[in-house]
Order: sequence, then structure tokens, then C-alpha cells
Amino acid sequence: MTSKEKIKKEIAECTREAAVLLLYLQNKLKADKAKEVEFHRDYQKWYSKALKIVEFLAPDRFQEFKSYYEVDPKRKTMGYGSYYIQDYLKGVAPNSFHNPNFDTKEQTLQNMYNQYTILLAVDERKDMALNDLKSSLMIELQDNELDTAKSLLKVNLRASGVVAGVVLEGYLENVVAHHKLKIAKRNPTLSHYNEALKSNGIYDTTVWRKISYLADIRNICAHKGKEPTKDQVEELIDGVHWTTKNVF
Repeated sequence: MTSKEKIKKEIAECTREAAVLLLYLQNKLKADKAKEVEFHRDYQKWYSKALKIVEFLAPDRFQEFKSYYEVDPKRKTMGYGSYYIQDYLKGVAPNSFHNPNFDTKEQTLQNMYNQYTILLAVDERKDMALNDLKSSLMIELQDNELDTAKSLLKVNLRASGVVAGVVLEGYLENVVAHHKLKIAKRNPTLSHYNEALKSNGIYDTTVWRKISYLADIRNICAHKGKEPTKDQVEELIDGVHWTTKNVF
């Protein structure tokens, strides 16, 4: 099972667990099922998992998700609109004189239902979120590797060029995969990716020539014989950086 599949499975399990807890708060679980639920324990376990999922895949909803659980430190009074799941778990309730009909369980149900709807929204956009996350991680990794290539310029020109070449090949491989292009070769190389992207109209001949030139420099660095110059390797690194920022 891939990491992506594991995350999807965890979201599905979390959603099912939430549904059970919501039914419990509504007193709609069958008696035998209700006996298996220990809300304080089960909710805390669920919240810990759900919180991580929301933080990971929907950081824009993270604070909102927490706000239904955590007591607002600026709260002056407890009541409608200022009662949180944390209050319910602690067994506290608003003053009955000012809130004679306040139902702590009903308010907790509303708070958890709001959390549940956020989790459902995350579930609906999980593929897009996971792809965005993968892209951002790839960009960060590529930038770090290019920084490594630059630092190697003073130590070993060949090694510097090889590292930059690996970034270029890996990036074009991802672009090919993103566009769902088919390559007949069993073990495609940088030149195969470059050719596929040009022939399928992802970029024009000018870009193809630029990348072909970068590939030539990479090959000089990777094979014994002709020694690469510092200017060539710097041009390779700059060209790879340009490619990762302009070819999609």
C-alpha cells in the first residue's frame, strides 16, 4: 500500500468513526452498539487522528476545526456560541439560571458535526490536496538538490553536473506522468522524456533544443573523456532551475 493509499484509508476510517460518535450523541445507536461507545475516550482518539488529517491536507481549515474543541481563552461567559467540546469532556456546563434549557450534549453534537463536515470536505478534495502536497515537496526537494549542485562547483564539476542532471531528468519524468504521456521505451531516459514532451506539444522546439543542450552537458559530466568547464556546469544548473520554473 502506497503512502497515498494509506492516507485515503485513514480518512475513510476517521469518517466512519465520526459517524458512530454523532449517532451516539443523538441517541440513535442501537443499545448493543451504544454500550461499546465510551465517548470521552473514543472522541479523544478520533480528534487526535482527525486533527492531523486536517492539518496535513487542509491547513486553511485547521484553526476552524480546532475552534470547535478548544475553549477560547478570551471567553468571558459560557453559553450558546461559547460552549466547546472540551467543556463537555470536562463535565462543565453554563449557569442554569442564565441558560435554563441549555443541553450540553446537543451543543457538543453541533460542534462535532461541524468538525465532521470539515472532514468530509477534506475527503472530497483529498486527491487534489495530495497532488498539491506532492508538487510542493518535489519543488522543495529540487531546489535543495540544485543548491547541492551549486555547492559542488568548487569541489567537483562532474559531480555538480551529475546532480543537476538527475534533477532535470526527474522533473521531466514527473511532467510526462502529469500529462499521462506514454513512452514505448522500458527504461526511458532524459532524451526520451524531452522528445515525448515536444512531440505531444507540451513545449515547442526552442525549449526542446534548450533541454537537449542541457542534456549534452549532463552527458559530458556523467561520462569519462571530455572535461566539463565551470561555465558549462553553471549553465546546466541555471538551465535546470529555469526548466523547473517554466515547464509544466
